[in-house]
This record gives sequence, structure tokens and C-alpha cells, in this order.
Amino acid sequence: MTGSSSPQPVRVAETTTPALLVEHLAYAYPDGHQALFGVNLRVQPGERVALLGPNGAGKTTFVMHLNGVISGGSGRIEVAGMPVDKANLKEIRRRVGVVFQDPDDQLFMPTARQDVAFGPANFGLRGAELDERVRGALDAVGMGDFADRSPLHLSGGQRRRVALATVLACDPEILVLDEPSANLEPVARRELAEVLLGLDRTMLMVTHDLPYALQLCTRSVVIDDGVVVADGPTREVLADTELLAAHRLELPYGFRLD
Repeated sequence: MTGSSSPQPVRVAETTTPALLVEHLAYAYPDGHQALFGVNLRVQPGERVALLGPNGAGKTTFVMHLNGVISGGSGRIEVAGMPVDKANLKEIRRRVGVVFQDPDDQLFMPTARQDVAFGPANFGLRGAELDERVRGALDAVGMGDFADRSPLHLSGGQRRRVALATVLACDPEILVLDEPSANLEPVARRELAEVLLGLDRTMLMVTHDLPYALQLCTRSVVIDDGVVVADGPTREVLADTELLAAHRLELPYGFRLD
């Protein structure tokens, strides 16, 4: 088994306002469990970053802070220079689109078209502008011909792409993908990868699928025990066998990086 060729790095000046800036983010749950101990992360516009780490490392807690689902910790988060706080919450949630691992968390309307229309309608789009936004989002994920189909009658891969379209329809600046390849058969996994590689968006992908991280993201950040323990080019991170072993990450047997 050989690794897929990874996308070319996005080169942006460090003086550019970051798409995402996280400084000293710490958070403890009400039961006292400390999930984050001071996470720092800077993501430039157009970057594709994989967020890697074992179960319980703090990845989900971190991601839920990015659009204000979880709040109350210490530190600072900015999206394109806008603080993630209560005053900006509606706009932050438009700018940071989260695609959950389970499409059932995002698909609940009778048709794919209605599901995709729900978000932008909630943000105030109406009429022809809404229709165009919905068509564009479905076409972007290759699901334009399934607009009037019930999500219940779609395959797992198709439902995952419609869930992605529900987020794209809100025109986010940052896409956050939670385990996008989980439970997908090989063809659906490839089709989703082709869609994601064709999107011109800043992307943060939470995944245990290390080959998928290599295929889609030029940079990888490893989180464990609530802190960032590694940050670098994906190929270099995955080539560090001691790092992977220390943080319970593992490439598939026989997978080669060269």
C-alpha cells in the first residue's frame, strides 16, 4: 500500500490576519475534568490542517470552542480577527462551519434541498438568492441531481456529502470536519476526498485516519492530554514513528510514506 500524493502547501504571508488564532485556550468541565491546558494554534487563510490525537486527547472540546458551542474557559480565540464571544456568536457560527461525523446530526428535513436551505434561510437568505445558494452547495459536492431525494434514501457517502453541503450553503470561511472518512466504504471515501480537495476553504480536519490526513492536509497538529505536542508538515509528522507511538497513533499496516 502506498500513500496518495498530498496537496501543495498554501503559501501565505505571516502578516496576513490569520483565519484562526487560538492563544492559551484552557477549559475544565463542570465535573472538574481539565480537557485543555493552554492550546495555541494559528491557521492562515487557505491552509488545510489535520488535527490528530488519541481518543480523550481534547480534540472535540477544542473544536467545539471554535464556534462557541463550548465557552467559559480561559484564553483567546479569533476567527479572521473577530473574537469568538457572545456578541459575535451568530456571525462566528456562519464563518466556522462544522461538519459532524454523523450526518444524522445535520440532516432532518424531508429532502436534501430543504436540509441545505435550512442554514442560509436561518441567516436571512430568501427567494432566488437562497435557491442559488442551495444549488451551488449541492453541485459543489456532486449531489445536484439528488436535491429532491430524502436523505433516508441516500447512501452513507451521499449523506455525508449532503451534510457537507448544508455547511457550504452558509458560505463559511473555515470548514471544520469531524472524522470525515469514518465508516465510509473506499469509493465513498475517495469521492469525498475529491470534493474536499476541490473546495477553496480554510480547513481543519479532526481525524484518526492518518492516510486521509496525508491526502488532504499539508500540515498536521497533534493534540494529547489537552496540549499541542507536535505541529508540522503532515508527511514529517507521520514519518516520526516515536511521536506516533507515544501518542497512540498508528499508520495502517504496510502503508508507506514514500
